[in-house]
Amino acid sequence: MADITRRLGWRHLRGAPTAHVRHHRGGKLLHDGPGLSFWFRALTAALSEVPVDDRELAMTFHARTSDFQDVAVQATVTYRVSDPALAAARLDFSIDPDTGVWRGAPLEQLGTLLTETAQQHALDVLARTTLAAALVDGVAAVRERVAVGLGAEPRLPATGIEVVAVRVVALRPEPEVERALRTPARELIQQEADRATYERRAVAVERERAIAENELDSQIELARREEQLVDQRGTNARREAEEHAAADAVRAGAEAARTVRLADAEAARSVRLARAEAEGAREVGEARAQAQAAWLRVHGEVDVATLHALTGTRLAENLPNIESVTVSPDVLTGLLARFGTGERA
Repeated sequence: MADITRRLGWRHLRGAPTAHVRHHRGGKLLHDGPGLSFWFRALTAALSEVPVDDRELAMTFHARTSDFQDVAVQATVTYRVSDPALAAARLDFSIDPDTGVWRGAPLEQLGTLLTETAQQHALDVLARTTLAAALVDGVAAVRERVAVGLGAEPRLPATGIEVVAVRVVALRPEPEVERALRTPARELIQQEADRATYERRAVAVERERAIAENELDSQIELARREEQLVDQRGTNARREAEEHAAADAVRAGAEAARTVRLADAEAARSVRLARAEAEGAREVGEARAQAQAAWLRVHGEVDVATLHALTGTRLAENLPNIESVTVSPDVLTGLLARFGTGERA
């Protein structure tokens, strides 16, 4: 939109670089070009402003395929005004000299023209295409057909319009049909997911089995080694017992030999001692016999009084030690009487 200011009955227009401005006065063209800036009088000026930049036109329309299925087409057409003078002559691009606003709706007219033309060519393509084929290859086919149709449309060059590009965003069926079409794919995807899950579980089970077998093999190997260890320990224990028994036998033999030697020595010593004792006893006996014989000879040669004296002496030697003797008168009288009798005899 042009920028218009007021000064003392005059108007000043300042256009944009992307807007082509045409100024007529009295049927004569005074200013023509993009990005202009000039003064004019509102009562005598006829102004038009044509955009010359690239513009995007989004369109959505419905079509029907050969199998009678409704399809929504979403497309975008990029266009520009290649001939501003021709476009201003064919469409109402005039602006208000006081506000700079378009008096009509020229861009809507262009949009309607482009949309109807594109829709006509898209419907022509989709009417001969099934829904499945349209969903698979319909985007490219519709884009190509719309681009060719817009390029060959005579009304566009006659209006000064140039189509730059055509893009078909999507072809979508009705929601119910779309859900129905998605069901087999979803089922297939679900089947693939289930198959992957089953395969993953099978792999997990196989790995668990391998792990269990490895653990069982490890346990068997450990049991076998424990058995070998027990056997080796038994062998070592038997060897140790045999060695201890042999050592005990050696010690017992040595002890027995030492006992025998000690017994032999003790027996020899006892024999020698017995012999010595017997010899001593024999010698003592002989000495006693000789002494007894000599004593008998001596006693046989002496008189009776001497024998009585010796007997008393021997008796006195064998009497116990008497600390004190109490002699009663009766005993003393008897003794004196006995001694008196003996003397008289």
